[in-house]
Order: sequence, then C-alpha cells, then structure tokens
Amino acid sequence: MKPYFFCFFLLWGTMISAQDISGIELLDKAIDYHDPNNNWSSFKGNLGITMSTPDGKERVSDIVLNLPGEYFQLISEKDGVILKQVLEKGECKLMLNGSATVSEEDKKKHRLTCERANMYKNYYTYLYGLPMKLKDPGTIIDPKTQKKTFKGKEYLVLKATYEEEVGGDIWYFYFDPKTYAMEVYQFFRDESKPDGEYILLTGEAEVSGIKMPKTRDWYYNKDDKHLGTDVLTKTASLK
Repeated sequence: MKPYFFCFFLLWGTMISAQDISGIELLDKAIDYHDPNNNWSSFKGNLGITMSTPDGKERVSDIVLNLPGEYFQLISEKDGVILKQVLEKGECKLMLNGSATVSEEDKKKHRLTCERANMYKNYYTYLYGLPMKLKDPGTIIDPKTQKKTFKGKEYLVLKATYEEEVGGDIWYFYFDPKTYAMEVYQFFRDESKPDGEYILLTGEAEVSGIKMPKTRDWYYNKDDKHLGTDVLTKTASLK
C-alpha cells in the first residue's frame, strides 16, 4: 500500500500547486512547450491539410504562410475544382482552375472573394499559431486558471476573451498539467445555451521548431455531434 499512498499524495501536491498558477504563467509555460525558441513571429512554412466530414466529403488545402513577408497563399481542391487565393502586403489575387479571369457568377458560386481570403488567412494563422496567438493585442487572459476534467482527463484551463473590436467569443484552452501541451480548446458565443464547439487535438507535427497539432476533431458543445476532422498531412519550413 505504501507506493500507492505515496503516489496519491505526490499527485495531490501537484494538484494543489497547480491551483496557484496564474493565467499568464500558464500561457507562458504552454508557449515554452510549443514554441521554445520563439520562432512564431518569424514563421515561414508550408502546411498541407486534409479536411473530412462525417458524410465522407474531403477538401485538400495547401497553405503557404510567411508572417514577416506578409504573405498568405491557399490552394484548395474539392470536387475537382481548384481555388487559389493569395494575399501579399495588402494585394489580393484570386484564381479558379489556374485562371485569373474569373466570372462574377463563378466567384459567387465558389465564394471566391478577397474578404473570404482574409478570413481564411486569419483562421489558419490563429488556429495553427496557438497558443502563441493568445499574446496578440486585444486578447484578455483571465488571471485565474481552472482545473477541469474533460473526457476523463484532468487539465489546467485558461480562459480568454477579446476586446470588442477583435471578437466576442469566449475561449477555453486545456493544457496537460505536466507538460503544458495544448490538447483541447473550446469556444462559446453564449455559455448559457450552450452553443459553440470544442476541438480535440491529437498528435504533433514540428514545423520551424514549433509543435503544431497533427489532427483536430471538431464537435458541437451542445450534443457532442462530430462536425469534421482536419489532419496536417504535409509540413515544410520555408527559407
């Protein structure tokens, strides 16, 4: 019985001390795990992502992200249609199946707009830049952390909200209490409903010294319905 007795109190001591960590301290430890050399601000990489939904449909995306060069490129293929969207220092270029001449009808049909290209840039930069992106201006980190058990595992949880001009969602980030690896995140628009989604992260891929989630599974908060999965199938650092 002694080994179990010892382990219980060792674990209990870890749990107690975990309660004392502040939101900023937890975020800093998570960033130390995912981006130990502070490479995110100079990130230049190529990401290949395959997204699938429960009905069997797939979308394959190839992304080039060059933060210091203010460059974003997204090439996506679905049902034989190839869309290319490029943003470079404020300039926007759109292509459909290799042609830069796209009719207004086709733009509407495929939702091919510069506004949507910017949305994708912000989306991929945010999700693959976590938890480092939580240092961005306009992000409000709750000074108090929480302990929560989610899907049978206990986590240290960080709450983030945003200034009005940035966004209105409420986010929770779940970190392994020993390694500080990010394993789950969750957002709500109105916690009283509840609405929003949670995302389970499994596996890791290292790109430019940054540990990124390999697989993300998306679910509704309200009923645990599976929405889809995206898998990081290709990674490369760019010079």
